[in-house]
Amino acid sequence: MREPATATAPSPLARLCARIDAAFDSLAHEAAPSHHPAFAQAVRDALAEAAAAHGLLVPAQRESSADHYRRHLLAADPLGRYAVVSLVWRPGQWSPIHGHRTWCGYAVLEGELTENVYHWDGVTGHARNARIRARAQGSTSYVRAGLTGIHRLGHGGGATDTPAISLHVYGVRGEDVATHVNHIVAAADAPD
Repeated sequence: MREPATATAPSPLARLCARIDAAFDSLAHEAAPSHHPAFAQAVRDALAEAAAAHGLLVPAQRESSADHYRRHLLAADPLGRYAVVSLVWRPGQWSPIHGHRTWCGYAVLEGELTENVYHWDGVTGHARNARIRARAQGSTSYVRAGLTGIHRLGHGGGATDTPAISLHVYGVRGEDVATHVNHIVAAADAPD
């Protein structure tokens, strides 16, 4: 599912996909490109550029849900290397505490999110809260698969705040976004 090419300048989404493709191509000699620091930097840079672009999302890709944060699949690499998704967060909506089954990166497009970062405690088999940080518009992040990037992301704003929107790239096929990304973990000191 790729956006069709046009004779005019490529769309922000097409540019994002082209930059991720280029990151893979530049590290084709690597057994695991997503583990290479250059790949992580390229994904963060591509997300930052996309977050600053106008016209990235159409109105339907900005729709929220009253029950939980909402995912919108924007693009899927035809080779199955990645999927691009927008997540729309109403105030009070949070992801579960999770590590990742695959590499992933995100950028905050609109509003502000809060990220609770955790460290894995292999002795107890639980995640431990390490810090909380505000993720303002334009903030980017990248983590490899595993339990080194455990976090909980959400919109901590008040009921009158507008939804926040984030852009995510996951190292899975488009049809696997809902089932093959999050590695849900228990936390010793989980938030309410």
